[in-house]
Amino acid sequence: MRILGLDFGTKTVGVAVSDELLITAQGVEIIRREKPAKLRQTLARIDELVGEYGVEKIVLGYPKNMNNTEGERCERTKEFKEMLEKRTGLEVVLWDERLTTVAADNSMMEMGIRREHRKEYVDEIAAIFILQGYLDFLANQAK
Repeated sequence: MRILGLDFGTKTVGVAVSDELLITAQGVEIIRREKPAKLRQTLARIDELVGEYGVEKIVLGYPKNMNNTEGERCERTKEFKEMLEKRTGLEVVLWDERLTTVAADNSMMEMGIRREHRKEYVDEIAAIFILQGYLDFLANQAK
């Protein structure tokens, strides 16, 4: 079994996938779209990745505000969740993604990636952090 992790943004979706033992998350790609509302190709690509990797569950970053409230981005994320469930037939779990982009940016700084290049990778790395957080949660539940 594998789990797909997604960082859903207005123009991109960062994608990560777990290993078969559900221990680690690895980055896969960033799906880019020209217009925020045009999601058909994005959903089609995610569906392809589900088949390619044998994914059985999807974890979708849920962008709550720092004070734990839900804003407009949460509503768009819930709508995207419903589209994913309908398209793939898989369970989609919403996972709190607060500070994942900050953590991704900090990781890239530590790796020495120049500021102008960080934007190219931040969504994929954020997807890794989202998925890894969920995998760690699962591991702790099993104890």
